Amino acid sequence: MLRRLRKELKQLDLNYPISMSNSSDPYPTVERNKKLTRGALEIMSQFPVKLLITTKSNIITRDIDLLKKMKVAVMFTITTMDSFLARKLEPNAPSPESRVNAIATLSSEGIPVGIRLDPILPYINDSYENFEEVISAAHEAGARHVVSSTFKPRFDSWKRVAAVFPEEFSKMRKLYTASIGRTKYLKKEVRLRYMSQVKKIADYYSMTFATCREGFPFLHTAKSCDGTHLIEHT
Repeated sequence: MLRRLRKELKQLDLNYPISMSNSSDPYPTVERNKKLTRGALEIMSQFPVKLLITTKSNIITRDIDLLKKMKVAVMFTITTMDSFLARKLEPNAPSPESRVNAIATLSSEGIPVGIRLDPILPYINDSYENFEEVISAAHEAGARHVVSSTFKPRFDSWKRVAAVFPEEFSKMRKLYTASIGRTKYLKKEVRLRYMSQVKKIADYYSMTFATCREGFPFLHTAKSCDGTHLIEHT
């Protein structure tokens, strides 16, 4: 796999950033021992690639030596600072506190960092107080950018929420009135309210803000949604 990566990097247009990764976390628990992601970074660090890493894991701090050699930015997903709620939402992920500590560690080494307050789930982590707590903690640790979006369930994720949060699910489902393909969307006015609240807090802390797949580009204060604009400042 790593040999194939080296070959493909030689053929890529390196003006475009590499995203690591959009569908799964590049730092699962097994990465502590397997070191496959580190192996990929070792290869990529030999090329002038632009790299965006999105993760929930503090394992990434292990690879600071490589990240400091690269044009890279890191986005941490943090949905709440409530450790009990976090264990229900993300049972196998590192604690919110450990992620904030990782932000501070990377930032102190000059690596640009942002956060994804994503997904926002009605009746679960959608309070203004929760948004404020997450963003203020991230800002204090050195994060520069906030990306936020609402929960957009498909059949499998809908079932998981119903199993873990049955009471909230019974109320939440009434707010999902539209679908795009197999994906359900909250009412537009609900999505706009959440995104406006998050933007207000990001503005207060002088952090750039953007949404993903919400349809409100007029709220954006950043050049990119996902945080790739941060790479320009490495």
